[in-house]
Order: sequence, then structure tokens, then C-alpha cells
Amino acid sequence: MSLADDGTALTVAHEGGELFRYVYRPGDPQRESPRPYFHPVTTLGGDVVTSYRPHDHVWHKGIALSLPHVGPDNFWGGPTFRDGGYVQLPNDGAMRHDGFDRSAATAGAARIDERLTWVTEAGAAIIGERRRIAAAAWPAERAWGIAFEATLANISAQPVVLASPATEGRPDAGYGGLFWRGPRSFTGGRVILPDAAGGDELMGRRAPWLAFAGQHDGQPDHWSTLVFTDSPANFSYPSRWFVRSTPFAAVCPAPFFAETRALAAGQALTLRHDVVIADGEHAAPACARLAGLPAHLLSPGD
Repeated sequence: MSLADDGTALTVAHEGGELFRYVYRPGDPQRESPRPYFHPVTTLGGDVVTSYRPHDHVWHKGIALSLPHVGPDNFWGGPTFRDGGYVQLPNDGAMRHDGFDRSAATAGAARIDERLTWVTEAGAAIIGERRRIAAAAWPAERAWGIAFEATLANISAQPVVLASPATEGRPDAGYGGLFWRGPRSFTGGRVILPDAAGGDELMGRRAPWLAFAGQHDGQPDHWSTLVFTDSPANFSYPSRWFVRSTPFAAVCPAPFFAETRALAAGQALTLRHDVVIADGEHAAPACARLAGLPAHLLSPGD
């Protein structure tokens, strides 16, 4: 593995092939809640499996930790769901990159430890985040993966309630967490759970992992599969999943899908999720095997 830093983004590659760019100093407008994101994310075979600023939701950014309801503030981007509808408010916050404690790669893995501050549009610092990211490749499986952990601490003087549009009254809109927006060709793709496969009807199901298989443009029968894993250490495990196959491809392990979580002043919450990116279309048994591959990449306290 190799890692390069250009001052705004880290690029991680395996055997010369780029796996992802992690943009930690985005230049996005305030209305889109600037925050770090992974894009493009690419399979070992070279296929791109993320979308950035799609026309229908320009605040969707590849794979990114995004929360639409952090108290009265929005760290998702765009309008906020209030009183039965979406309204654009001056409440789109930003996640400020404060520095790296580690950003390095060895032959076997890449590791990124980052400090961030969540700042409201009004300029108040409310969340201090410690983020840990690790990546490794498994060529025999035609796959590689990211382990992602975020510890969110309330650094304000008041309680902060983490929520979703669903807890605010919009049915099935439980999004908020580590959110993936897939490429346009993945629309209508296949959603796979340990005990089911299908599409949009699987919205809101609880499961330890969820996979999405999508087809690429340009080559017949050319697919990739992403497997998203919830950690048993998460307070909501097994989390409910926000997933869409239509009108676009999106997945989010959604810890606030149906319940809010209050952080008292000084209190912290840790969320851990893994993502495996594999070439090819995979069924549930293979997805279950892939889901476990990144488990060793981040150890408590390392």
C-alpha cells in the first residue's frame, strides 16, 4: 500500500492502482456542509463505485460521515426536515480538519488518525471528533476494505441530540451515519442481507451487514459488490439500514433511524463501521465472508 498527501486529500493505492482519495479539506459550499469524504473509491479492478455531487442531491459525497440532525444543526447538507417538510435554513455546519496524528502506509495496510471539530454555520464548535481509518487489500478475494471509527464528543455546554428525519416524523427517512452514494449505473441494483435479497423493500431492516451489488456501464455483466458492516460495539447493533436501490443507489448503517441519542456536555459516542469493495457480483455466503475481512484492521486503543 502507498499513501500520498497533497495538502487537501490523501490518496491510497495498492500495487500502483488508486483505491481512494480521502478529501479532508473540501472546497464545498457551506450549504453542502463541507466534510471529509472518500471519492473516487475504486475496486482492485479499477471500477469507480462512488458518486460525488450528483445533480439530485449535491450534498451527497462518495462515502462520508454525515448527520442531518445534530441538535438544531445539519451536518448532512441541504435543507432540514422540520414540521412535516424540508426547508433550507442557515444551519448547515462543517467538519473542520484539525490535523492528523497518523497518516502512513506499509506493505500491508494504510492508517489514518484524524482530529476534527464540528462547527455550526453560526460558528459554534459543538462536536470534537477523533477519527480512525484503516485500509487493506485481499487480492485473492478480488477485494479491499476500509475500517472506519469515529468518536464524537460533545464539546458544547449543552446536551446535543443526534436524530434523523425519521425521528422528526418523515417515514423511512432514517438516514444519518456513514453514508454511501453509488454511481448512476447502480440504480436498480441488488440489495443483499444475510437472510434476504431484493431492493427498496429492505429499507429499515436490522442486520449485522448489508451488501449492494451494482452493474457498471460499458461492459455487459460487469458488476461490483460493496459490503457494509455494523460493529457489535455500536449502541444500536444490529443497526437498522437506510438503503435505496431506486431512484438512486445509497446505503447507510443508520443508528438514529428510529431513536434519538442525547450526548450530555462532555459525553462521547463511538461508531464503528467497515466497508468492503469487491469486484464481481456476490451472493449472501460470499458477502458474509467478505464482511469479516476488515475486523482486525482497527483494535481498541491502538
